[in-house]
Amino acid sequence: MTDSTRPTGAPAPNTPVAGAPVADPPPVDALIVVDVQTAFVTGDGAVPGAERLVDRTTDLIARARRDGALVVHLQNDGPPGSEDEPHTPGWELHHRVEPGPRELVIRKPEDDGFRRTSLGGVLTGAGVRAVAVCGVMSEMCVQATARTALARGYRVVVPYDAHATQDVPAVPGIAEAVPAATVSRVAAYALGSDAEVTAPAAAVTFTAPGRA
Repeated sequence: MTDSTRPTGAPAPNTPVAGAPVADPPPVDALIVVDVQTAFVTGDGAVPGAERLVDRTTDLIARARRDGALVVHLQNDGPPGSEDEPHTPGWELHHRVEPGPRELVIRKPEDDGFRRTSLGGVLTGAGVRAVAVCGVMSEMCVQATARTALARGYRVVVPYDAHATQDVPAVPGIAEAVPAATVSRVAAYALGSDAEVTAPAAAVTFTAPGRA
């Protein structure tokens, strides 16, 4: 990532040694909560460890609000008949939203939260420099959104215990099943060294937009 792609005035990304835990990362000024919708965190279709995930995202949202960070809830619009088809029970956001200048919902039609949405303009307009990304699914919407944030020059934190996905099923004669926790870990590391993927959610701190 070059200086020409980094938002004006943004600091260089923190690049810890791969695999080393980040105990005290600098604050971020936006929290992007990806697709924490009823279908994905409750009932038979919930991701493994959904209760823990919701605990972490609840805490992140509360602290981001308290410290004046921008909070963006991404809400996936699934195709007809899917568990997250718009305006079905599974499509509803799990977390209560407090609408206002520092908190909003952005519906998205694709994995990448930036693609065909207003997310890019919202972050730019607010003066955001650094984002924390959490939610589901790790290797799809979380990774796609975090990757585009990196490409746009934002500092990106993906707390390792605040994103989740489903197990990858076995394919007879081709591959064994892959546990969800492994999928999540690999998805985060695939973002490369510019993303901060070894910080726990509890270590993420927040500040008002433009101050990170």
